[in-house]
Amino acid sequence: MIRRALAVLLWLAAVSAQAGGHFDVDDAGTLDPGQCQYELWGTRVRSEDATLWHLGPACRVGPVELGLNLDRISVPGDTVHVLGPQLKWTFFGQEPEARWSAAVSMGTFSQLPRRGGRTGGQFVVPVTWRATGSLMVHANLGADWAIGSGTRTGRGGLAGEWALNDTVSLIAERNRAFGLWTSRVGARLSITPLISIDLSAARTGQSGVRSFSVGLNHEFGR
Repeated sequence: MIRRALAVLLWLAAVSAQAGGHFDVDDAGTLDPGQCQYELWGTRVRSEDATLWHLGPACRVGPVELGLNLDRISVPGDTVHVLGPQLKWTFFGQEPEARWSAAVSMGTFSQLPRRGGRTGGQFVVPVTWRATGSLMVHANLGADWAIGSGTRTGRGGLAGEWALNDTVSLIAERNRAFGLWTSRVGARLSITPLISIDLSAARTGQSGVRSFSVGLNHEFGR
């Protein structure tokens, strides 16, 4: 199996609230009615020659956003695939310019092929505060259930998203999951109003394991 420290780091990324792209702290927004999207991103841990690939399609169905997360975690000598559905509902502040908004996000994930044990899961409450026209603050509080053992651990985080202009946003966040703190800084580049690219660098745990991520987000109408 994947070594424990590295496994925790990549599992952490794989089961993050995926509506936020590869960033660990999710916002409280959901897709507009009639809209779908897909997220494709990868995380690289060069020191361990390890890679995580993620594909996450999602669509707005009635009042909720339904998604499917597919992940491939690869290290020398081992590869793990993770699959699971996700549901997100913005129950407060659905208007695009709402000052405050809040949602619930929940999902399950299974390792393929199954190796016994329990299915993992996640429950998160994301809250977003639109402080100014260009600055948003996101806070998350929730829990994860590990694949196999079913062990529950708390998660929580805080992030700031600052729009420099219509094209570039800077994001900084601090998040704790699976008992490890992760600090991440990055940028979101809007190629068009419906297509964006994410770039970020992160440090995780007391040993400061470094990882780098790049992602593509594409929204489209059904």
